[in-house]
Amino acid sequence: MASSSGNDDDLTIPRAAINKMIKETLPNVRVANDARELVVNCCTEFIHLISSEANEICNKSEKKTISPEHVIQALESLGFGSYISEVKEVLQECKTVALKRRKASSRLENLGIPEEELLRQQQELFAKVKKKNKRNLPNLSLLFYP
Repeated sequence: MASSSGNDDDLTIPRAAINKMIKETLPNVRVANDARELVVNCCTEFIHLISSEANEICNKSEKKTISPEHVIQALESLGFGSYISEVKEVLQECKTVALKRRKASSRLENLGIPEEELLRQQQELFAKVKKKNKRNLPNLSLLFYP
């Protein structure tokens, strides 16, 4: 597929990510650099193809945001239906990880300490550090005003 703009050439998967996937998938196989580059180009083209189709499906359904369902429909319409079950599994894993992250970030809220009290404690700690650092710093004014 030919690029429609000059910026498309800049949109590639990081080579390190591809190298890691190749190593994990084929740990005992040597892969030539030009083959690795071909894999990068194929992955980039595949993502572009799926996202373009998902965008068209999204537009037809008069939505402004591509949803996972649009991507799944794009896979089906492009003949990649055999990937759908695995895609759904990965989607569920991603949702689980995101939920865990949200729960972890809300731990602060679960402390039971009001935000004002936490801010007061923070300011108190800053003041202690500032006071300690004042005692340990040399008087630099002696360098400029002997």
